[in-house]
Amino acid sequence: MSTQVSPASQVSALAIRAYRPTDHRECRQLWAEMTAADAGLYGAASPDDSGAAFEEYLTRLDLSGMWVASDVGGGVVGMVGLLLDGRGGQVEPLVVAASCRGSGIGRALLSHVADQGRRRGLGQLSISPSARNLDAIRCLHAAGYDALARVTLAIDLRPAATGFEDGIDLYDLRFRY
Repeated sequence: MSTQVSPASQVSALAIRAYRPTDHRECRQLWAEMTAADAGLYGAASPDDSGAAFEEYLTRLDLSGMWVASDVGGGVVGMVGLLLDGRGGQVEPLVVAASCRGSGIGRALLSHVADQGRRRGLGQLSISPSARNLDAIRCLHAAGYDALARVTLAIDLRPAATGFEDGIDLYDLRFRY
């Protein structure tokens, strides 16, 4: 099934469809872009082959589906995956090409994966953006992801404890991110 999205504020004639093996190169590149951006949020160097983990992702036994957003020319500009997690699902990854962000592609992908979760009878979907990715958090919140389901804490073991400057309060406790 393919979902067509074309409001004026979005990329024209965007199609959301199931991942195909012919999408591999473009999706691996999107994965590399996502990995590099995440590393950059924390001042870390990205791996030499930042797309390599995409190969491992494709072999996950809990991978229930993967969909891509393609533009008029057929090029892949975004992707989303659904991992099964008991009676729920985990959205991983959600990535939109940097040049296309802010045009509604992420929301279209999130809407599509939510529809797929409902069809599979899942009770909820969760997604775990980086704490520093404010754009992603805002997009997810606008798409209905407004319930905190899990908190992951980290300790920075680097000598100068660099990388965590800003903070957020949760349950009257201060956390750096």
